[in-house]
Amino acid sequence: MRISTRALAGLVLGTALAATLQAPVAAAPPALTWAGCGDGMQCAKLTVPIDWRRPHGRKTQVDLARMPARDPARKLGSLVVNTGGGATIQPVRATPTVVSELTTWFDVVLIDPRGMGDKGSSAAVECDTPQPSIAGLILAPGEAGWRAQARANAAYDASCRKAMGAAYAGLTSWQVAHDLEALRAALGEPELRYFGNSYGTVYGQAYLELFPAKVGRMALDGVPDHTRPSLERWLTEYARTEEQQLGRFRDWCRAGCALGGDDAIEVFDRLLTRVPLPAGKGTVSKEEFLLAVKEGLTPPVWPRLAAALRKAADGDASDLAKLRPLPPESPGYPAGAMLCHDFMPGLPGYREFQAIESRLRAVAPRIGWIHGRYQVARCVGMGKSPANPPHPLRAEGVPPVLIAIGDTDVNTPHSGAEHLAAQVPGARVVRHGDGHAAYLMQSASGLGATCLRRYVHDYLTAGALPRSGARCPGDLMARIPRG
Repeated sequence: MRISTRALAGLVLGTALAATLQAPVAAAPPALTWAGCGDGMQCAKLTVPIDWRRPHGRKTQVDLARMPARDPARKLGSLVVNTGGGATIQPVRATPTVVSELTTWFDVVLIDPRGMGDKGSSAAVECDTPQPSIAGLILAPGEAGWRAQARANAAYDASCRKAMGAAYAGLTSWQVAHDLEALRAALGEPELRYFGNSYGTVYGQAYLELFPAKVGRMALDGVPDHTRPSLERWLTEYARTEEQQLGRFRDWCRAGCALGGDDAIEVFDRLLTRVPLPAGKGTVSKEEFLLAVKEGLTPPVWPRLAAALRKAADGDASDLAKLRPLPPESPGYPAGAMLCHDFMPGLPGYREFQAIESRLRAVAPRIGWIHGRYQVARCVGMGKSPANPPHPLRAEGVPPVLIAIGDTDVNTPHSGAEHLAAQVPGARVVRHGDGHAAYLMQSASGLGATCLRRYVHDYLTAGALPRSGARCPGDLMARIPRG
């Protein structure tokens, strides 16, 4: 999740938006047939329309996996979970501790979004052409690089369309929210209990709007803001967050890191004036330097970034050269296409983007401005349909929702999460000092009853809300080594 996502300038929603917000007439709940599928799980497939606006049209299937409650006689019902980042079931199989404690109280029902699925499942789609590197527009900043990224994205998009066939038309969070409602009905639950992480919160946002009367308890962590129609405003939030993160890294380093007594921002500035930097037998260009620092600003990578900056300042930037985004997955998967349909179903041209970028440089001149290229690289050249563009949230009458916001989250900026929370009546926010996906990462790290985890559990089990202004420490941050 690394899951990040975004909005689009100049989309006129008007009556078209009003039409999309009309939920289709409810059909009979689909039947679920559960069967053991390994790792203590039971699996089933949920059959749903490709397009919920045509509920009697062609169908597709969604993968489900259930982790049964430890004590069925005392369980509180079902809790539906989507962990974001594409698939949910396979990552939970690999690290069940991210959600296993929730089986103390619930049957935990994992749902994969359309096009993703369990290993070997017919619901899991593979695109022959992988999505190009998210770093493409940073490393090749000119118009030729823009055109090359667009061609590569178009090829990926075409391969996913071919692999999914007619089902490709259902790749939006609007459709997935309807799948959640169908799952609620199939489980026999009067209301939906839901935990969404990262992109899973986008499905939650759509559900709040479409089915407010069916919301039970909903906890959202690591929230991408799907409520800003302006691409530039969304990119500005990312740029400012990245710039602030450089300051947080400096503050962390002041308490001890590989830079010793040197100020991290001063080191950054000096190195930037010296690019290209010697790196063993090669060099690190300005673009490679900025990309390396951006990748290093995720808190768990801070020790590595500090050591690489120290080494570069001493004359060898070879460790900076190794700080790169993960390479594209091969084969490709449709999750990247859904992100574009939800957040960037249309993008400005190269020259218009340059004007936006000049304004990003004004608000985040050191490092934050490059995040515009980082995000737009995901979707330039992608098709414009299906589309579920960002829009202000309409969620009247929903019960209180719990939203966790991390101070050091650069995947989903805290300002965007705050903007969303302000649009959910009665929403209660818990701020914490950790980064993205903090609840899941704390769970996987075996941290036990942390402040954040207690708030989430008390809310999901008893509806207990934190006090206004509640704040938790950075329990994961405290474990980052400084060596």
